[in-house]
Amino acid sequence: MRPKARPEEVDEADLAVTAPEDHAAGVKAVMVSMVRALPQMKPARTAKAFARLNQDHGFDCPSCAWPDPQGRRRVAEFCENGAKAVSDEATKAKAGPDFFARHSLADLDGRTNYWLGQQGRLTHPMVARPGATHYEPISWDEAYRLIADELTALHSPNEAVFYTSGRTSNEAAFCYQLFARCFGTNNLPDCSNMCHESSGAALAASIGIGKGSVSLDDVHHADLIIIAGQNPGTNHPRMLTALDKAKSNGARIVAMNPLPEAGLIRFKDPQTVRGVLGNGTKLADHYLRVRLGGDQAVFQGLGKLLVESGSVDRDFIERHTHGFAQYERHVRAVDLAVVEEASGIRETQLREIAALLARSQRTIICWAMGLTQHVHGVATIQDATSVLLLRGMIGKPGAGVCPVRGHSNVQGDRTMGIWEKMPESFLAALDKEFGITSPREHGADVVDSIRLMRDGKAKVFFGMGGNFVQAAPDTDLLEAALRGCSLTVQVSTKLNRAHVVRGKTALILPTLGRTDKDVQAGGKQVVSVEDSMSMVHLSRGNLAPASDQLRSEVAIVCELAARLFGPEHPVPWQSFRDDYDRIRDSISRVVPGFEHFNERVREKDGFLLPHPPRDSREFETATGKANFFANPLEWTPVPEGRLILQTLRSHDQFNTTIYGLSDRYRGVAGGRRVVFVNPEDIHELGLRDGMHVDIVSEWDDGGTQQQRLAPNFRVVAYDTPKGNAAAYYPETNSLLPLDHVAKGSNTPVAKAITVQLKPVGA
Repeated sequence: MRPKARPEEVDEADLAVTAPEDHAAGVKAVMVSMVRALPQMKPARTAKAFARLNQDHGFDCPSCAWPDPQGRRRVAEFCENGAKAVSDEATKAKAGPDFFARHSLADLDGRTNYWLGQQGRLTHPMVARPGATHYEPISWDEAYRLIADELTALHSPNEAVFYTSGRTSNEAAFCYQLFARCFGTNNLPDCSNMCHESSGAALAASIGIGKGSVSLDDVHHADLIIIAGQNPGTNHPRMLTALDKAKSNGARIVAMNPLPEAGLIRFKDPQTVRGVLGNGTKLADHYLRVRLGGDQAVFQGLGKLLVESGSVDRDFIERHTHGFAQYERHVRAVDLAVVEEASGIRETQLREIAALLARSQRTIICWAMGLTQHVHGVATIQDATSVLLLRGMIGKPGAGVCPVRGHSNVQGDRTMGIWEKMPESFLAALDKEFGITSPREHGADVVDSIRLMRDGKAKVFFGMGGNFVQAAPDTDLLEAALRGCSLTVQVSTKLNRAHVVRGKTALILPTLGRTDKDVQAGGKQVVSVEDSMSMVHLSRGNLAPASDQLRSEVAIVCELAARLFGPEHPVPWQSFRDDYDRIRDSISRVVPGFEHFNERVREKDGFLLPHPPRDSREFETATGKANFFANPLEWTPVPEGRLILQTLRSHDQFNTTIYGLSDRYRGVAGGRRVVFVNPEDIHELGLRDGMHVDIVSEWDDGGTQQQRLAPNFRVVAYDTPKGNAAAYYPETNSLLPLDHVAKGSNTPVAKAITVQLKPVGA
């Protein structure tokens, strides 16, 4: 039986499709930024916000984690999507108690996530009690009492789940993980579990640290940059400026991506004459249109060609690596015909890239979700790292690994202890600093937390930011799991579907955003963030908050902790709330690399965290060296009559936040329910460009065939590899089975879903 349509599944009569664009940014990006900003923030607030965005003594962009340049910065040190993110957060629209009085829970349940997000900033704590038809106001004190009572009533601390998004500052993240561990659980799932967990697992095993090894200056001076499974034009637009500079310094760029992304084709910098009046810069010298799941085959093929040609750094390999002999035997046995079958990349193309690698003296490999969200994502990243190890491209200027994080402080959250499997060294330091005993049993990540809630083993869900309902996989199962909780708490700036899909009791706790001025008893406060390249710097909000009822994330955690643990607790929660310098003092004694935190973070541009492989070619692995891996070659075959689907962002969204209904780089406007399909596949499957189909995913669960359905998508003929298709998330998250995860990281596999396309009504 066809399921009842969700609000985001209705027909979009205004949806229009035109030809994709062949360049990114330019004057159009400036115009779009201002068209979005002025109606939401008004002129004075727009000018004040944009003047401080990513500037010294300003606030850090709440969008992606691309690093700021050191030294002199441009007047407009932000991109179109950063402007959208600030406009969305700093909007003058408000959703207060009167809004919730007008809109029942049933009404909100029928609204799209886009509509919910457009209603403005949350202004007051709200509660929906069991059986309620509406959210209603609640005092902060009563909200804290309600949460404390629910947590105290649990049979075990592990019946609570504490989720975190990547927007949370270092100070808030540190307090949040400390709160959870004082309560007695390591159930600390976060958005990293769904994006770069595969990167962390792969790099920790390969080089001993789960972070990238390059700086922005390294990108500028690399002579070869491989960008795999990443769309910087939409997801990290400021990266295009760095690539433009690298090109001006003579770099060659190789793009590996199933779809032709405008940002990797040509970049028109709106702050240069060439970008405004000229044709901009052609970025990708080579564009490898790799099939979904075929990246590992490409890297193993490149490894084979480098080994066979003798283009390896023997001295580096002998002094700094382990496992080369086994790796060499493995890649020599790789069949290039199989590589071509798995990846769709011709052997001639592969040899061209291998020749570039052999000549390059400074090579960087960048990647994002296109590598991490596969069953073999960990192995793929290890194989990419092995290609760099062959050439000695770790621990030298202009070379290294570069996983590009998608949220502004997601890397900092992990550094601060937001992880269900923090090492003993961190937990021991935490215990010593505060005189507590942290739990040692590993907690639940995102996928395991959903399983706990599904099975009735977790009863309280606490979300520190984000939109968990539309970020996580297996939508129907997830929503049922959350509705079964006794209490759900969302610490949020704006309304989203996570407030509608609620437990028996639900709380909305409105919080300050990155742009907001934060004043506590100790005066105006500042927070810190860590970017994708391990730089830590301050962020200072400067805009008037939407309401005097807003609390900072730090204050919410500390006030709740004081209520739950009482005044005799060894952690100085009140002091932490009043003065964030006190939090940073504790961080300096707990987290390696943060010594003298308060002094160093106030230096111009902040400070760089240590990275042993980058700094001294030291590798803190089990072998004491960088490790090669002889991974079995895996790829994703296309069954007869099926396609392999990847989920992706439009240009008008950031993660689950939908700014608008336009994806102009791909030629889509007025809607989001489209599925991009190769024209040959459209013909062979008996479909037509423009017709509407239901997308049905197929999953073999131990011999039991399962199906999931996302209804009513418009077919769009598009230049994607044959056998592959693409559609936007979160509309397609319902197609992802909870158990379809990456080996070694438990990351949901959002880039390789076997689907059928069935005409609507058939």
